[in-house]
Amino acid sequence: MEKIIKAAVERGASDLHIKAGDVFRARINGKLVPLTKQRLTPDQTKAIALKLMSSDTDRARIDQVRDFDCSWGMPGVGRFRVNVLRQRSSFMIVMRVIPFTVPSLESLGLPEALKATAEAERGLIVVAGVSGSGKSSTVAAIVHHINKTQRKHIVTIENPIEFLHRDLNCSVTQREVGVDTDALATGLRAALRQDPDVVVIGDMADAPTIDTAIKAAETGRLLIATMPTPDVTTTVERVVAAFPAGEREIGRMRFSEAVRAVVAQQLLPRKDDKGRVAAVEVMVATPAIRESLKSASRLGELKKLMADGKNDGMQTFEQHLQELVSGGRISSETARAAVVSTTAPAQSGKRGKQAAAG
Repeated sequence: MEKIIKAAVERGASDLHIKAGDVFRARINGKLVPLTKQRLTPDQTKAIALKLMSSDTDRARIDQVRDFDCSWGMPGVGRFRVNVLRQRSSFMIVMRVIPFTVPSLESLGLPEALKATAEAERGLIVVAGVSGSGKSSTVAAIVHHINKTQRKHIVTIENPIEFLHRDLNCSVTQREVGVDTDALATGLRAALRQDPDVVVIGDMADAPTIDTAIKAAETGRLLIATMPTPDVTTTVERVVAAFPAGEREIGRMRFSEAVRAVVAQQLLPRKDDKGRVAAVEVMVATPAIRESLKSASRLGELKKLMADGKNDGMQTFEQHLQELVSGGRISSETARAAVVSTTAPAQSGKRGKQAAAG
């Protein structure tokens, strides 16, 4: 198993699929490809699941497991976010590759404007993208930039912990849901009492988490979160829709004042077939943007404001795709398909490795 995992990582795999009755498969450059010819038996898959579980308590209840999350490390190869599940009464395992090295904004080819955004004293930064868009890598790069350039206390609440951040100029406290805190919402509320300057959470998946995240930004912290939405406009709509109907207008006002930036991204195949590159849409909360966010009837203005806001670090997907095509990094066919995909329904979950981007 370890030889197969190592070979997959060396080929640039972002995810590995291990399923009873099937061969080992890996997602390489966005495509799921077989790595072996021999199919795994249910007993072999169960044995692998047991090896990946970190505690004796979890291993003892293997036969009761239906959905289980943990992390696992392989010396010299990398760390992995692991999901163990049941399908057709047998085990399946999906492993997300997490490189040992924390990516930088430069290595991911992300816009220069994200540096200024990351250095903000307060506000809400939302990193958006559908499954497989590399949100986790972008958040890690933002945290790494803060860690290198600021002197702050960064608190992360993760499920599970992915990238490991060393204390550089900052003190970084990383808490894992289910191990260090009972739930994301509990950890987020507790974080506000832990003298943080920056708080990092995973997906803002429900109304209470969105409300608490905005409250954290309102109290003078920088709050970084993700959302499984395809573009900036959809992200804004999803945040506002999370508020009860009777509180929606005040919620819109609170969000417009708290938000610092919304970054949406996709990972696209490079023209030379050597990995993938990030296409990024950026909205920065300028006075004009904030005014637009306050009114439901003015959300249609966001696209034009972003397109005209280059001096403020903003850009639309269309503008960035044009740059990528002009620079020979993606094909025009890929760009056209990417524009269409931003109108598709958002997907939940995570799947993607952005280390190849740039």
